[in-house]
Amino acid sequence: MSTPNLDDLDRQMIEILSRDARVSNRKIAAELGVTEGTVRGRIKRLQQDRLISFTAITDFGMANASNIAFIGVQASVEHVRDVARQIAELPDVNAVIITMGQFNIFVIALFDGLESLWAVASDKILAMPHVHHVETSIGVNTVKYNARVVRITESDQDF
Repeated sequence: MSTPNLDDLDRQMIEILSRDARVSNRKIAAELGVTEGTVRGRIKRLQQDRLISFTAITDFGMANASNIAFIGVQASVEHVRDVARQIAELPDVNAVIITMGQFNIFVIALFDGLESLWAVASDKILAMPHVHHVETSIGVNTVKYNARVVRITESDQDF
């Protein structure tokens, strides 16, 4: 994966937009000392290059499934990418991360009850070929969740 080609102005604009995605191009331009057209053009380029996107982020409480589970998956090393892709296709799964450590895949899922968590973790993930072990942890109290914690990456990630 190559590093996106962003200059200081791009980074400053992204920082402003990450605080408030509804801020006007005029306000960004005034804050950064550039023209509104420059801001508009750069935002358009960043979106076309899939380096930024705008979306509404809801609170966990608004989801139909408001309990969060963290699922550690041990899969055969030579099949980790394939298993991660299969897990990512499951509709109940919100995030799939290939990791180093005790588990080589980490899954985050929202669910509405223990039966639905069991269905995902045991009936679907553990039943996949090349998966050896699955361990779940259930979030009981969210002390802090920062939806802004994301990293700019290329849009076509190759697992």
